[in-house]
Amino acid sequence: MSDRYINFANSDIGRRLVGAVGLPTPARLERWQAGRLRPIEGPLLLGGGPLAAKVAEFANRLTDQVYSFASEDLSATAWVPGLGTKLKAVLFDASEITDIDELKRLREFFQPLLRSLAPSAHVVILGRAPQCFEDPLAGVAQRALEGFSRSLAKELREGGTLQLLYVAEDAEDQLEGALRFFLSPKSAFVSGQVLHLNACASRVQDWTRPLAGRKALVTGAARGIGAAIAETLARDGAEVVLLDVPPAKSDLEALAARLGGRALTLDICAEDAAAQLIAALPDGIDIVVHNAGITRDKTLANMTPEFWDSVLAVNLKAPQLLTQALFDSHTLQDNGRVILLASISGIAGNRGQSNYAASKAGLIGLAQAWAPKMAERGASIAAVAPGFIETRMTAAIPFAMREAGRRMSSLGQGGLPQDVAEAVAWLSQPGSGAVNGQVLRVCGQAVMGA
Repeated sequence: MSDRYINFANSDIGRRLVGAVGLPTPARLERWQAGRLRPIEGPLLLGGGPLAAKVAEFANRLTDQVYSFASEDLSATAWVPGLGTKLKAVLFDASEITDIDELKRLREFFQPLLRSLAPSAHVVILGRAPQCFEDPLAGVAQRALEGFSRSLAKELREGGTLQLLYVAEDAEDQLEGALRFFLSPKSAFVSGQVLHLNACASRVQDWTRPLAGRKALVTGAARGIGAAIAETLARDGAEVVLLDVPPAKSDLEALAARLGGRALTLDICAEDAAAQLIAALPDGIDIVVHNAGITRDKTLANMTPEFWDSVLAVNLKAPQLLTQALFDSHTLQDNGRVILLASISGIAGNRGQSNYAASKAGLIGLAQAWAPKMAERGASIAAVAPGFIETRMTAAIPFAMREAGRRMSSLGQGGLPQDVAEAVAWLSQPGSGAVNGQVLRVCGQAVMGA
């Protein structure tokens, strides 16, 4: 759905009027386009400690313009504040900040370059997990990175984003995969996130088709976000199996034919759903995306048992039972990936959605609870929590509420189904077992739950 306010605010007359009355001017976000060759199209600036040097080793695979700033250990061309080119991506390694006084290095690095960021610039800060330090003061300093990164993310303009990645020492070989996502337009609607990269034995072999040779199941795939996920997984090389309810059969089959995949109609809440699904996947499955979900909104005082039971059954119970069955039967292959579509409603709650929020919070709990068991077989499970995404469902929201939902984020707009799909595709990659048990918000750094 078109966001007319963004179109108006970015027009010549709209820019003047919006600025005069102090209204926000959301930027048009740069998103990944077919045929793009590199994650970063423009200058990448590196700075900080030894992890920046690790990134420098593969930086020429990300972009052909690499610069360094405030770091003597990097061989890249020095970038001069105020004179250098506009920056499309910035990476700062803060992993060596181990006391409070050293936190000033954050200001010293970032302050000179903030006015030199290009539109839709992407920034990543690297650190070490606070709990890994024997010295408690070092842990304090690393924990401070979270407050800094989330705050700076809210100060970026023109569609800029910022993430903090805590990198375990045995996970440094997974940096390239994470940066190919977070420093590129694939993460256009992801900002202010804090993730931990942990050890993962699997690695992507071909970055042009990172999911080649893998088979993916997507539930609720006939339309909307589910269809976008299926399209993106197929783009990245996966063979897709698309599942939806029988009434959606015609749309499902049309999409499957277009993607060269297979359609599967099934009620995931049926008593024999797990048995049917296992029988339909005799060769196993590598990626499972639990996207199917419903809403039945009412305040709790007016909530009927039917509304409560149906939402919990579809959104939470079915993913739990199907994941259990696929895992126990070994239909889910070793080194498999399970992605659960949660919601920021499950993090922050939402009036009139006690049933929906409970189900989505439960999915985050499901990812956390299952992570150790998955890891035993080289598999992983993670959750994606979308915020306000432009779909037919949000188009039906009353105008005032829809506009409020769009503007209540650092990026000042709603996301697109593609934004959720890109996050799912990244979490489906072999190396993304490094974020096992975690939740990634795709919400433009929404105020709700921030």
